[in-house]
Amino acid sequence: MKVDGVPYRSIWLDDDGWSVAIIDQTRLPHDFVLLRLTTLEQAAVAIRSMQVRGAPLIGATAAYGLALAARADAGDAALDRAAATLLGTRPTAVNLRWAVEDMLARLRALPAADRAAAAYARAKEICELDVATNRAIGEHGLPLFQAAFEKAGDKRPLNVLTHCNAGWLATVDWGTALAPIYRAHEAGLPLHVWVDETRPRNQGALTAWELGRAGVPHTVIVDNAGGHLMQHGEVDLCIVGTDRTTANGDVCNKIGTYLKALAAKDNNVPFYVGLPSSTIDWRMARGADVPIEQRSADEVVEVAGRDADGGIARVGVFPAQSPAANYAFDVTPARLVSGLITERGVCAASPAGLKSLFPESAAPEAG
Repeated sequence: MKVDGVPYRSIWLDDDGWSVAIIDQTRLPHDFVLLRLTTLEQAAVAIRSMQVRGAPLIGATAAYGLALAARADAGDAALDRAAATLLGTRPTAVNLRWAVEDMLARLRALPAADRAAAAYARAKEICELDVATNRAIGEHGLPLFQAAFEKAGDKRPLNVLTHCNAGWLATVDWGTALAPIYRAHEAGLPLHVWVDETRPRNQGALTAWELGRAGVPHTVIVDNAGGHLMQHGEVDLCIVGTDRTTANGDVCNKIGTYLKALAAKDNNVPFYVGLPSSTIDWRMARGADVPIEQRSADEVVEVAGRDADGGIARVGVFPAQSPAANYAFDVTPARLVSGLITERGVCAASPAGLKSLFPESAAPEAG
């Protein structure tokens, strides 16, 4: 995607050929800042602190984190320690584990002297695969948008509601849930996006930042406005991403997604999920078993923004003595999902639906 006319991905190999460049997403939407990662520890901090976020991008960053680790020490013990460090950063997004396990399996089969080069090559492949996968999600999602537009009629643009950020900032490029939005915009389909603020990290600001640079009409709304808009016929389609989809089609996404799905079901609004197959956890039968990350209460009781002098300031918004809980994700049951949009096509959110697109994957029985 482009920022002020310059094409960027969310992660790339720097000009020196070995360090890794990322966009510091904790500084967005106010400042566009690039960071250089040179060690495993810096990659782990970037994931944990959400300088990079979004399941596919977390996986890509972990892959490059292992490449940085192998450059420093490619021995078995060092790689195992590096993998443990990365796996301990964030528990919910399954792409992290997928990328780490993929990298380890490939590197352990090689002599130590060959591992660093192989790690960099595989990390690059993972990034390229993510870009191609997300572009395919966009292509498969476009007909759903076109059908929803035809159903809504020509009296207004197609109104789409999304939650959290599942755009190119959450992936290597294109995005998951936003990929069909970008394809629809490119195809000339009139559309408008309702952007949930997505408290407490306000990832909706990232979605708005992206959409603004792509020229996609959008409006930011508070998290609890979606149901009201659906009741009044102002939402034609919902689409979100996912950090983990279980074998029965349950979807784990940013906190608040479940409530949007409930409102969509009550108002007969299609609710789609865009996901790469690397986000499907075939080992986990149902969403109730997904570990839900709990983050610092500071994210709830404090907010950051630009002050009148142009600086970035953090302020408290709740009584200092009041405790706060910060559940980062929730699970949307498969029965509330209209369809899963993957790189292989669209399927029902069910074991049979998933197996129809991915017959080679072994899924446990859902209990």
